[in-house]
Amino acid sequence: MAGGKIPRPTEAELAILRVLWREGPGTLKQVHEAASRAKPTGYTTVLKLLQIMLEKGLVARDESSRPHVYRAAQTEARTQRQLVGDLLERAFGGSALKLVMQALSSRKTPPEELSQIRELIERMEREQGG
Repeated sequence: MAGGKIPRPTEAELAILRVLWREGPGTLKQVHEAASRAKPTGYTTVLKLLQIMLEKGLVARDESSRPHVYRAAQTEARTQRQLVGDLLERAFGGSALKLVMQALSSRKTPPEELSQIRELIERMEREQGG
């Protein structure tokens, strides 16, 4: 699915992707163990999810060794960009301002994150000549 739009992962699929992003590629057993630390999950459930995710193009499987090794097909950043883009269009009519205002007003934002947001805005303004 290089360059194309990847399917939107479900919550359960995102949990598995988070494991693969954090831990790196792994076997079914490794993915199951890591996913179960966060939320108890059945072995066959993880297997079925990985099979579905493989069909959807969310994960890739290296079949050159036994057991097979799974990895996320896309980076965390690319998946996040797509999910935010979808949310931006569906919930906020394409308005980045509305999205940011809701995100910042929904909970207390730590001062260090606010500082990073300011730096990002300043950098973007410089890059766009604003």
